[in-house]
Amino acid sequence: MSENLHPISDRLLTQADREASLGQKGKVIWLCGLSGSGKSTLAIALEKTLHQAGRHVYVLDGDNIRTGLNAGLGFSSEDRQENIRRIAEVSKLFADAGMITINSFITPTESLRAMAREIVGKDNLIEVYVKASFETCKKRDVKGLYKKVEQGLVPDFTGKDSGFEEPVQTDLVIDTEAETVEESLAKLVDFVSPTVGPDA
Repeated sequence: MSENLHPISDRLLTQADREASLGQKGKVIWLCGLSGSGKSTLAIALEKTLHQAGRHVYVLDGDNIRTGLNAGLGFSSEDRQENIRRIAEVSKLFADAGMITINSFITPTESLRAMAREIVGKDNLIEVYVKASFETCKKRDVKGLYKKVEQGLVPDFTGKDSGFEEPVQTDLVIDTEAETVEESLAKLVDFVSPTVGPDA
């Protein structure tokens, strides 16, 4: 019961303490956009770039979240909200630990993105909209999902059965239809690096 809990937060190291030890700023870089827009490609490339610069960085995406922490969640509105809530809470802890976390999740509605911002905190969160149209993502179909959608095997698919609301408060827009992967990555690195510490 809550009355038996003894808060220890006032006795723990602060985020600033951990950041000083790691030589970086704890940040959550949240990539949102349609499936196939390029989120995972950019997340992986950014992780490698920051790691090579000596940063402590970790990628969260559907592969390591929905197979473990959120394995029991589906894709209903309620489950999507709980999925994002849990991801945001974990991300908040990572940021407090001084880690740089790169999140790659569709995060289709403004209400979900607002919840993530509220939980993580505006000082620790960088929201990046990885922009590409449904038609372009369908042509890419890097994971074969759009083919399954056409076969009726994926219900509530974002962009088709359920909507995607373009972000209105995003910190950075990366248009992967207009830019190459290299151009998109360079734009992302240039934006992120000054926020995570010197020489990143």
